[in-house]
Amino acid sequence: MIKLVLLRHGESEYNKKNLFTGWIDVPLTQKGINESIDAGKTLKQKDYKFDIVLTSYLKRALSTNYYCLKEMDYLWLPVEKTWRLNEKHYGALQNLSKKETAKKYGEKQVLLWRRDYNTRPPALKITDKNHPKFEEKYKDVDSKLLPSTECLKDVVNRVTPYWNKTIKPLMKQGKKILISAHGNSLRAIVKIIDKIPDDEIIHLNIPTGIPLVYEFTDALEPIKHYYLADNKTIKKLEEKIKNEGKK
Repeated sequence: MIKLVLLRHGESEYNKKNLFTGWIDVPLTQKGINESIDAGKTLKQKDYKFDIVLTSYLKRALSTNYYCLKEMDYLWLPVEKTWRLNEKHYGALQNLSKKETAKKYGEKQVLLWRRDYNTRPPALKITDKNHPKFEEKYKDVDSKLLPSTECLKDVVNRVTPYWNKTIKPLMKQGKKILISAHGNSLRAIVKIIDKIPDDEIIHLNIPTGIPLVYEFTDALEPIKHYYLADNKTIKKLEEKIKNEGKK
């Protein structure tokens, strides 16, 4: 049996303020740091071992990875960073309040921008200082691949090659993998694994700081998945995420 552990970063400053974050590179809150430490404690207590960590270029995921691995005494593990595991790019909505945006455009429209598979938020202008093409961290990425906005379908399309060329081969080699990433890049991975239909993925919410474990056969067919937390806690956190874009 092969296991893959997915971990959404702990609470960030923008999570706390209920702002659209996307590729804006914000730090964790103290709560987010504590969530990351708790994730490490849980994984250590349950005797999880890892060979490699895959993560994004964004500091909230990198910091989550750091605090989690520090707690596990695993800071020596190799870490591979890729822009393909970045959060969904929220375009011109980035830095805006989710509640204020819902008041302006309506909760239904904001839900589509946040969760719909095919609906992109308004695009960021190519000249905007927050466009990723101006960030040094993406200097080695083809500028044509850097988004001005994304829907979940776009995230799935950029994650899929990484799943096929990196994650699956590592799993086939028997590597124990921790993926420390973001709500939407992890939703993309879950969609790929579970073959979730486009019209159902809108209902999937992944809580921050709670390890999500997938078990596979040796042929990489998914057997089951579960959070390393009780159902009451998970439902409470999922409901909180669900209500973020309301007035």
